[in-house]
Amino acid sequence: MSDEILSVREDAESAASACASFVLDTLHLALDVKPLATFAISGGSTPRLLFRRLASSGFNWSRVHLFWVDERCVPPDDNQSNYKLANETLIIPAKINSANVHRIQGELEPSEAAKQYVREITTFFGSSEVPEFDLIHRGMGPDAHTASLFPGEPLIDNRTDIAADVWVEKMKSHRVTLLPGVLLKARQTVLQVAGADKAAALFNVLRGPEDVKQYPCQLGARGSDKAVWFLDKAAAARL
Repeated sequence: MSDEILSVREDAESAASACASFVLDTLHLALDVKPLATFAISGGSTPRLLFRRLASSGFNWSRVHLFWVDERCVPPDDNQSNYKLANETLIIPAKINSANVHRIQGELEPSEAAKQYVREITTFFGSSEVPEFDLIHRGMGPDAHTASLFPGEPLIDNRTDIAADVWVEKMKSHRVTLLPGVLLKARQTVLQVAGADKAAALFNVLRGPEDVKQYPCQLGARGSDKAVWFLDKAAAARL
């Protein structure tokens, strides 16, 4: 039985708008009961619409700390950088304080970037345990990958570490990613998926066999009432 929540909208823009409203509501709820909220964001093409809506919302970001679900091992001014996308479309327009921004240093050697990111997270949370983010924002690739956990990746079995560097063979590139234990522990997960090229993968993730090694996006996103999906009609066509 599926407990995840699906919100299907006409197109990617309306899905992003609904997703933005949910994100802000979730952060408001977190800040009602604690002094700071933690929000881990993703990269790729789909979040651009979301970030722009968040930036123009008038929300007070002073008590929200931003982290990244994953990052490509490139400098922060590289067009492939997830940080660059968020910086240009959310951080700068929303005037988010740099002290609240905890980026992955993709310009470093991959293993060092991962170590530094783990250090950043453990310092902020004051613990070396797997952290509990208030909200993790994720996407999904046409191959059902999420974060930088691609089908067949051995790190999918890792539930104890926080983050690691990973070589993505199909992209011929190094990345740093949060690991499954962190994704599973999030208080709330929001998934934003758009495009007809995602329809087959989305069907497999939500309605196919449970197999996180083949469909990594199932991690913390299928059969969980802590997962809310925002989809356009093209992505949801097979559901």
